[in-house]
Amino acid sequence: MPAAPIQFFNRLTQSLETEAVYGEGPLRFVYENPLGQIALHALVKRALFSQWYSSRMDSPTSAARIAPFIEQFGVDVSEFAEPVESFKSFNDFFYRKLKPAARPIVEDEKAIALPADGRHLVIPDVSQSRDFLVKGIRFDIATLLGDSGLASRFEKGSVLISRLCPTDYHRFHFPCGGIAESPRMIHGPLFSVSPIALMKRPSILWENKRYVTRMRTQGLGDIVFLEVGATCVGSVVHTATPGQIIRKGDEKGYFRFGGSCVITLFEPGRMRFSDDLIEHSAAGREVYARMGDEAGRVL
Repeated sequence: MPAAPIQFFNRLTQSLETEAVYGEGPLRFVYENPLGQIALHALVKRALFSQWYSSRMDSPTSAARIAPFIEQFGVDVSEFAEPVESFKSFNDFFYRKLKPAARPIVEDEKAIALPADGRHLVIPDVSQSRDFLVKGIRFDIATLLGDSGLASRFEKGSVLISRLCPTDYHRFHFPCGGIAESPRMIHGPLFSVSPIALMKRPSILWENKRYVTRMRTQGLGDIVFLEVGATCVGSVVHTATPGQIIRKGDEKGYFRFGGSCVITLFEPGRMRFSDDLIEHSAAGREVYARMGDEAGRVL
């Protein structure tokens, strides 16, 4: 039986679309085939495999992949801050910067910005979510944060999951202004965060290697921002300086090669997500939107 297509709602086109999954064949093999499961646990989920693959994307020969990738996935080169010819490797292209006008930040002071390009899923009240992606799976805030005291503040809070595909812009930004602490790393494996993998194992999001950053704000209290590593993510690079005043939309860092995701946690009663995010997430469907677009509003 052919695999069901992965559909999402595109906020830009206001239509349902089918995701073109980068590396779909190998992903389905390791996550849906019993033989692939052996390779998954013996090799693919391990840091050494991702480090090896990312090193290939750093090599000068990998630059030959850039033009075919742009053509196959329709990447808009007019948004690039630097010309395509300036990229010395595929990784240079992968975590490219964009022109500021390509990702305007929602200006309304009450609006919260999406932290990254990607496909977004929200949980308005995590304590009420008993069927996260798969029936009977609860989103595990305590394990995600690795801090029971901090988790208690968000056990009835709101969750924004922003999943980045290899085709997306891979720099992530702050959704609001405030002061951020230093990121804290939690060790873990590197499973894929593709829907193919997540529908088999939703707990990937709180098992994988991840970085936790607490941020103090005026209108939203404390928020927590996480970068979740994934298969073939060579590293997460943080570019923001802890302790400095941050403006909404300032860059926080970037992912090197590989699809991944960022998770943003909000305290209960502080904000409300945008209607399309609530509607489609309730139907188990992600919403594609860009960094800087509105994610919700401060109450």
